[in-house]
Amino acid sequence: MKYVSTRGQAPDLEFEDAVLAGLARDGGLYVPGSWPRLGEVQLRALRGASYAEIAYAVMAPFVGDAIGEDDLRAMIADTYAGFGHPAVAPLRQLDGNSWLLELFHGPTLAFKDFALQLLGRLFDQILTRRGKRMTIVGATSGDTGSAAIEACRDRDAIDIFILHPEGLVSDIQRRQMTTVASPNVYNIAIAGTFDDCQDLVKAMFNDTSFRDEMKLSAVNSINWARIMAQVVYYVSSAVALGAPDRRIAFSVPTGNFGNVFAGYVAAKMGLPIDQLVIATNANDIMAQFFYTGKMTRRPVQPTLAPAMDIQVSSNFERLMFDLCGRDGRTISKSMAAFRDSGTLRMADDVLAEARELFDAARLDDAGIKAMIDRIWRQAGILIDPHTATAVHAAEEKRLDARVPMVVLGTAHPAKFLDAFQGASGVPVSLPDRLAGLMDLPEHVKNLPNDLALVQDFVRDRAAIIAEAGAP
Repeated sequence: MKYVSTRGQAPDLEFEDAVLAGLARDGGLYVPGSWPRLGEVQLRALRGASYAEIAYAVMAPFVGDAIGEDDLRAMIADTYAGFGHPAVAPLRQLDGNSWLLELFHGPTLAFKDFALQLLGRLFDQILTRRGKRMTIVGATSGDTGSAAIEACRDRDAIDIFILHPEGLVSDIQRRQMTTVASPNVYNIAIAGTFDDCQDLVKAMFNDTSFRDEMKLSAVNSINWARIMAQVVYYVSSAVALGAPDRRIAFSVPTGNFGNVFAGYVAAKMGLPIDQLVIATNANDIMAQFFYTGKMTRRPVQPTLAPAMDIQVSSNFERLMFDLCGRDGRTISKSMAAFRDSGTLRMADDVLAEARELFDAARLDDAGIKAMIDRIWRQAGILIDPHTATAVHAAEEKRLDARVPMVVLGTAHPAKFLDAFQGASGVPVSLPDRLAGLMDLPEHVKNLPNDLALVQDFVRDRAAIIAEAGAP
């Protein structure tokens, strides 16, 4: 399997090199050169299979012969053995034909664990075999940071630097990152928004001399392996509900577009997906795009669902690339225009094709609290603020009540205690995985939104410099 850049100017890479590269050297994102297919017979054979067995069937075509079958199966089994539910990603019924897909039983209680626990093991396996080390830099609006740190902490061949927007993640999300005392983990609080953090990470990658010097790699969903691993739970939930002999719809809380793009990949692989509903909070740039055909950057508004407080959804570029006939020059021009003007438009025929599968809806903070309260009272299920937006979107945009609707539950509600004040009235206690978290000392560096200062901090602390013999 070859991987190509969405901007068409970077070399094609094999799987392992695409994983290590993260962002392509032309600023684009890597995608497979073609979409592998899972036929109806293959999908039916996955009914009743374990999550690890489904994961292997879904991911093996993307990995190709880069990793042997036994090694890949062992890595997958090890990844999901530590999850807190035997089904790994269990389905829970919300009403007659609506289901909650619980994606928060991993080590950091968020859906990011599904991909990042695997990615940490991929990094380890590739780097150990090659006798190399690298520096990971990533930006987080909440859950990515803690999941990435948990996956990479104490690994000999990795230093990890995670940027988060100062004061704009929940206390528990922040402490899940900053209380990790491992010597290879560095937290940076940026005076700005998540988009500022994401821009800094992209700028470090686009500075090719710094990128080469530090041996940079990425853990954000710009890394293809993140998307690949997230495709699995679309397949596992769909076959549990009758696919391929039954069509399925999904409603997905959406920030950086990686999670819902994984659903698009599942559809390209042959999963019979009727709808992908994009759920947003008040930062509704993606919803506005599907309403109007125009994406316009606006200031970020802090909300009760901070992982979605984003105005530039990086993975949307992957969808554009596929819908625009995989024309890297068109994507490169479009992204340059968006960067310069703050507005992005797509051709009418491309927008029409996107709307055949995608729809979108928004929910503000008042609506989030009301939805949390309603679902608790009706179903006895406590949901987090991000999941609340997805329940709303599913109800507002559902096309066919006969088609099962799966709402992606992306985080444990205990990570967002502020959202429950005045909402459900139900006291939320911290699960065992978070016990004692609020009493641990924090380790974090506060920096302004300044690329040179962030690069200096990374350069001063990354072990890659000492390895290279620098003073």
